[in-house]
Amino acid sequence: MSDPSSGADRRRTPDRREGEEPVLSVRNLRTVFRTDRETIRAVDGIDLDLYEGETVGLVGESGSGKSVTARSIMGLVEEPGEILPGSSIKFKGEEITGYSVKEYQDLRGSGIGMVFQDPLSSLNPVFTVGNQIKEALKVNRGITGEAAREEAIELLEAVQIPDASRRLKEYPHEFSGGMRQRAVIAMMLACDPEVLICDEPTTALDVTIQAQILDLLEDLQAERGLSILFITHDMGVIADITDRVNVMYAGEIVEKAPTEELFANPRHPYTNGLLDAIPGQHADEERLRTIEGDVPTPNEAATYCRFAPRCPKEFEDCTAVHPQLVEVNDDETDHIAACLLYPEDRSTGEAVAHHERVADRSDRPLSSESGEDTGDVATDGGDRQ
Repeated sequence: MSDPSSGADRRRTPDRREGEEPVLSVRNLRTVFRTDRETIRAVDGIDLDLYEGETVGLVGESGSGKSVTARSIMGLVEEPGEILPGSSIKFKGEEITGYSVKEYQDLRGSGIGMVFQDPLSSLNPVFTVGNQIKEALKVNRGITGEAAREEAIELLEAVQIPDASRRLKEYPHEFSGGMRQRAVIAMMLACDPEVLICDEPTTALDVTIQAQILDLLEDLQAERGLSILFITHDMGVIADITDRVNVMYAGEIVEKAPTEELFANPRHPYTNGLLDAIPGQHADEERLRTIEGDVPTPNEAATYCRFAPRCPKEFEDCTAVHPQLVEVNDDETDHIAACLLYPEDRSTGEAVAHHERVADRSDRPLSSESGEDTGDVATDGGDRQ
């Protein structure tokens, strides 16, 4: 990105489309959980955009902060959790982090819907599936009576549940795991959302049912123009369904790229580790590859690379300099990584100095003219030594 003092226009990064506003925009999101002993920085300054009709992936190991990101967007962070001041979540251009409980309730479903990993957490066991879908239709779209019943049948048919009129009368425990997940998706569709957040929706399903759910989401997206934020730890699922990918580690996004580019040319060592761990990648080896160690609990400010203790490419500066999201080289404006190895066309010393300058710029106040942070991604060549 151009130096703020130069007045040059910002170049395109993986989160921005020319002339188009994102339907969902997250900037500098910081969500913490305070305990008597420490403050957990579950989400620590992430940015992401979601545009109309696309699917964006958020991928990383358990404990990376993916689900907390989703709950932050939905206004579902409860005590002792807190979204810190300075965080920004915009839906269709409107800031929602300051919403009241009532405003969030109005937004959920009709604006942003969410499909959770365990469908039983979204379904009330004492009401029939039909009653729950009809309630969603009444609350969000004002549809009642026979019209609601007909719409509920159409929704169950849309998610490929056979004999939908009979199934309306059944309870969640009478549905299989895959059918319960379809029913939850039908409930979300009843609200007619513009954005659908899918938080590990296929994890508990077998491979065949998982593929059917993914195909269903793609079909529904094409029919309804849904924008989908898909959260998972499964790189295979990410390859199947997403247009762009955000790789998350210890509360931070460490790499962003279009899906095809990320899989063809992964740059961050963590992303390489995730891809190496996909079963079948190294069929000639007796044991599956893993990333040694565990995701750390981010309980202090990131003044170093949080992946360094597990990184096969760690060097001395990794424990002293916090890497920023920068272009992997000056020719790739659609691929950025938070690693001191980049930009790759610079010496190691020059690359480290570049990250330090970007960090210094990102600490500056927001632009007085636009209110926009002018230092989140380095894409310019003006600070070369």
